[in-house]
Amino acid sequence: MSIATAMILAAGRGERMRPLTDTCPKPLLKLKGKPLMEYHLDAFAHGGFRDVVVNTAWLGERIEDHYGHETASGVRLVYSHEGKDFGGALETAGGITRALPLLADVFWIVAGDVYMPRFLFTRACYDRFAASGQLAHLFLVPNPEHNAKGDFGLGADGLALNQAEVRYTYSTVALFRKEFFAGLAAGNPKGEIVKLAPLLRAAMDRGEVSAELYHGPWTDVGTPERLAALDAG
Repeated sequence: MSIATAMILAAGRGERMRPLTDTCPKPLLKLKGKPLMEYHLDAFAHGGFRDVVVNTAWLGERIEDHYGHETASGVRLVYSHEGKDFGGALETAGGITRALPLLADVFWIVAGDVYMPRFLFTRACYDRFAASGQLAHLFLVPNPEHNAKGDFGLGADGLALNQAEVRYTYSTVALFRKEFFAGLAAGNPKGEIVKLAPLLRAAMDRGEVSAELYHGPWTDVGTPERLAALDAG
């Protein structure tokens, strides 16, 4: 497989989605007849990003059993099995760091359980970020009811802000440069559990993170009720 230019985060237990996730990993739950993560896989294929890493933990073998190593849309998959290697998920930054040897210097990430059917993973955006001096670029969305206070601000200069009067929600879509994770052990050989938000906040304070606001449909499909509402819509 070629070096991947994208990663889907699919290792979470999905506690809030129980009992549905007791027998099915959340990214494979179906929305309008299609697994949640497949919307991202198809969008990556449409954008020309055909090599993707998927990290897994809870029921992770079911994801590999379902897709194998190539999807119907022509995306080639490689897996980082955190559950198999370490007994559980390593949180977002820990999981990304574990997968770094499989990833290109610049790569997309997105959580497997968000639904944003019109988002375009474009080569133009990828190339623009690659040419910038930033270490990360986040896509923010207007705050949903369940995260009314938001996460990060957005400056007039396009920089993401750790502290801001007006804050937006981090969509889980981002572009990263490997250098962002330079402070962590390459490949995370010990399986350290590392959260992403503190690393992002520190990098924002150094002016190393850019962002933009995405206004298309977006849902964090975190509960059975949200999934049912989307399915009925």
